[in-house]
Amino acid sequence: MVSPVNLANTNRLESLVRAGKLYLGAADVVALAIEDNLDIELQRYGPLLAREVLRRASGGGILRDVTTSVAPGPSSVAATGVSTISNINGSVSATSGTAVISQIGPTLPNLDPVLFGFAGFGHSTSPQSNTVIAGTTAVVTDSRNYQAGYQQQFLTGTNVTFQYTSTHEHQNIPSNLLNPFTSASLDFQVNQNLLQGFGIAVNNRNIRVAKNSVKVSELQFRQQLITTVSAVLNVYWDLVAFNESVRVAQQALNTANRLYEDNKKQVEIGTLAPIEVTRAEAEVATDKQNLLVAETNVLQQETILKNALSKNGVASPTLAEVRIVPLDYFRIPQSEDFPAVADLVTEATSKRPEIEQNRLNLDSAQINLTGSRNSLRPTLTAFAELTNHGLTGERNALNPCLSPQDCGVNTEFVPPYFVGGYPNGVSQILRRNFPDYSAGFSLNIPLRNRAAQADYATDQLQLRQRQLQFQKSLNQVRVDVQNALVGVRQARAGYESAVKARILQQQTLDAEQKKYTLGASTVFQVIQDQRDLATAQGQEVQAEATYVHARIALDQALGRTLDANNISVSEAVKGKVSRASSIPDNPPSPPDPNMPRPNAQ
Repeated sequence: MVSPVNLANTNRLESLVRAGKLYLGAADVVALAIEDNLDIELQRYGPLLAREVLRRASGGGILRDVTTSVAPGPSSVAATGVSTISNINGSVSATSGTAVISQIGPTLPNLDPVLFGFAGFGHSTSPQSNTVIAGTTAVVTDSRNYQAGYQQQFLTGTNVTFQYTSTHEHQNIPSNLLNPFTSASLDFQVNQNLLQGFGIAVNNRNIRVAKNSVKVSELQFRQQLITTVSAVLNVYWDLVAFNESVRVAQQALNTANRLYEDNKKQVEIGTLAPIEVTRAEAEVATDKQNLLVAETNVLQQETILKNALSKNGVASPTLAEVRIVPLDYFRIPQSEDFPAVADLVTEATSKRPEIEQNRLNLDSAQINLTGSRNSLRPTLTAFAELTNHGLTGERNALNPCLSPQDCGVNTEFVPPYFVGGYPNGVSQILRRNFPDYSAGFSLNIPLRNRAAQADYATDQLQLRQRQLQFQKSLNQVRVDVQNALVGVRQARAGYESAVKARILQQQTLDAEQKKYTLGASTVFQVIQDQRDLATAQGQEVQAEATYVHARIALDQALGRTLDANNISVSEAVKGKVSRASSIPDNPPSPPDPNMPRPNAQ
């Protein structure tokens, strides 16, 4: 019995809410994704489905396709404003439950033993045209038929059947010596495939493929775990970046407001032309618009993240209304020392789940090839049968010849050997008083066998394709590692350039404001420098986010995501993370937009 779907979130989500705010660190995001993300929850059924397919194959059933594709996970909102993409949170593209309706290769044995039985009762009346033989004008028969047996097939291609049959009849025929009588038989049959369908390697191929499928589904769960964790971390750090962008936009608006107020005062005392107030006011309006876009991005990004960390999305009123407060800030290390590319590629090929998946799929293709190759053989079956019979009953009261004295010594009479009850017939069977023997071979040779030849060639071609695909995946790992490594180095260089540009632009604005105070500059130049500083601060924030994304991508390319985030696969399978949340007893207040950024230099 499969339990119903559990759509309730774990207690971790509610425990992170304080005073209408959801406090999240990167570790909390990972834990919530493992416990409450629907993509991961969906993939948890994969190994369970694969084990049921294995159980089906262990009984001799054909394989079923119950795979579920890896979902890409949530993606961030566009940084330029409100996104109108309907599929912004990603989609679960999954196919499951598709039955394999054809079986290539010899028919697999039914490995589950079968007990069968039959019971029948009948009454018949047959008019006779010749009363000399029957001794009556109509033969009336009451019969009871029973049958019970046991059948078992084996991986060697052997089929064994035990069958017991019993028939009890009562007739009104005077010539019968026994009436009523019981005839019984015990039959033992053995059939053995000698060419097509012979051998364990052929008949257990589906079992071996199903075992590989179980491993593939477990690796696919790991792949989904890596993909989802990487995606939610990217969304989280983008939220951190959007919050920093709000702070940058607020600081730019504050500076523009101060300039606007200063210009108004100077116009009032007659030291500045009125047009400069208009210019400063236009800059205030522009900065308000930028702030609104930044705040809107934060709101939409929070919705995406909350939906990714909850089984019921934002349906909960509590979750829908809370604001997220990130507890982590960008921390860029001073330096990095990466091993040689060859060592990183070796690490990636040993850790990335999809590489092992491809190896297992390649092995499954080679296993399936044994079945189609075996179909090229003729069908040769050896069979043997042993049957013991028994007969028992009562003397027929309608027959006048019950003894030699009644009808003469040369007239048939009822032998005492057959007279008796049901145990008498069983004793005859066990003593093998009336045995039957038979044995032989059955040979079937197709003259062209084009279907089997085509299947074998098709499986060989598909195997070659899988071999090429496996090599392609290995090549792609090398490309992914090198590109991810280049991406990290490029992101670091971009971050260092952005920091330097922001510092220089801050110095430029400070100098221009001093010149403006002394009357050596213009409002237009000050406004332009303010814009340039806001742009430089925004680029620094984006550079920090780009670097974090590059590190996440590198971990994913190397297969380090689970280790880097201290994720236990066994805990992830159960959907319960043991480590406590990172929220302190007294959570910090949301950062003040008017305060300098933590990483500002």
